[in-house]
Amino acid sequence: MEMEELLPLIDTILIIISGTAVITGFVLIKKKMVDFHKYAMLTATVFAGLFLIVYVTRYLLYGSKLFVGEGWILGVYVAILASHVILSIAIIPLVLITLYRAFTRQFARHRAIARYTVPIWLYVVVTGWIIYLMLYHLPVENL
Repeated sequence: MEMEELLPLIDTILIIISGTAVITGFVLIKKKMVDFHKYAMLTATVFAGLFLIVYVTRYLLYGSKLFVGEGWILGVYVAILASHVILSIAIIPLVLITLYRAFTRQFARHRAIARYTVPIWLYVVVTGWIIYLMLYHLPVENL
């Protein structure tokens, strides 16, 4: 496998780990396991950061991969991509504010924003995975 194909796979793995850590952190806080929640969410943040580094590196080296589907599947792809891009931009300040409020022990305000941060983060993870599958593994000639 060439680097141009390997980097998107690495990115997908990184963001899946991030999403898994977010879900784990959510479950842990519901069980009042605050220290483990903190480690899970820091893990989620680190892997999301690594994703961003690999994504930007891949983009700078190889540019964007164009979706080759046509018709209705192209419409589905564009809708998923548009929502993913918008929310992936929005999630960055949300995560930073959520972390800041946790680190500064503003827990009521942390919980208030985390209610929005977590579902958006998970949506970005899932749609990122779907975009990867559509770009690299969807047999468009059969559609």
